[in-house]
Amino acid sequence: MRTGMNVVVAAFVGLLVLLGATIFTVDQRQSAIVFQLGEIREVIEEPGLYFKLPLIQNVRYFDRRILTLDNPEPERFITSEKKNVLVDSFTKWRIVDPKLYYISVAGDEGRAKTRLSQTVNAGLREEFGKRTVHDVVSGERNKVMEQMREKADLDARKIGVQIVDVRVKRVELPSDVSDSVYRRMDAERKRVANELRSQGFAEAEKIRADADKQREVIVAEAYRDAQKMKGEGDAKATATYAQAFESNPEFYAFYRSLEAYRNSFRGKSDVIVVEPNSDFFKYMKSTGRGGDKAGK
Repeated sequence: MRTGMNVVVAAFVGLLVLLGATIFTVDQRQSAIVFQLGEIREVIEEPGLYFKLPLIQNVRYFDRRILTLDNPEPERFITSEKKNVLVDSFTKWRIVDPKLYYISVAGDEGRAKTRLSQTVNAGLREEFGKRTVHDVVSGERNKVMEQMREKADLDARKIGVQIVDVRVKRVELPSDVSDSVYRRMDAERKRVANELRSQGFAEAEKIRADADKQREVIVAEAYRDAQKMKGEGDAKATATYAQAFESNPEFYAFYRSLEAYRNSFRGKSDVIVVEPNSDFFKYMKSTGRGGDKAGK
């Protein structure tokens, strides 16, 4: 009885082992190649549960996710100005054709990275050789990256790989070049500053000259208006005097004589020497309404 149970258990265990060797699953993050006696039998790219022949067929899995190729050390490239730059870049890639990938690099990720690294390095060297330091640092950086990705993708397709993106993390000048570049940049900034400063001085002189001109014009116009108003006032005063003289000549003569007296005797020490019979004393000799002479 016990022997029969052992046989059943052994048969059940053997069935499980056989079933485990027959069934395999493909994750959604993976693709799989089924080999039969070392030859590719089937490529599976859809996730699910699959069967294989035990001992005859075997399965190899490949990651379908986007992978990163990051160079450990910056590469030295030469620009069109014959200047060395240190470029630190990375590449995003993924397997799109597992069968071609296996045939080309035997499914070895290390060999694939070496091939991609050589392709990207050669492309970057070519693109940097066409451009100046300014272009690769800021001016045409996005354009360089896009062209580099397209070129690298064409070569990567030959091994069943797609280049998703190529990016430059950092572009630096070697220490032996940095000093000369910084000195030139400093000289250029100083030249621009001096040019702007001279332009500012020129504009200031122009504004100052224009302000002086406007001031002279305003003063001249004000003097002209003042003289005009003064002339008009003198004309009105003369007309008033003339009108007053015409209406009462005797009063006008008397008023003018009073003005002459006032101007002649401004101080206590003022002295004037004239003949007593002079017309200057005409109204001083008058005693009033009676017309008697002061000397009588």
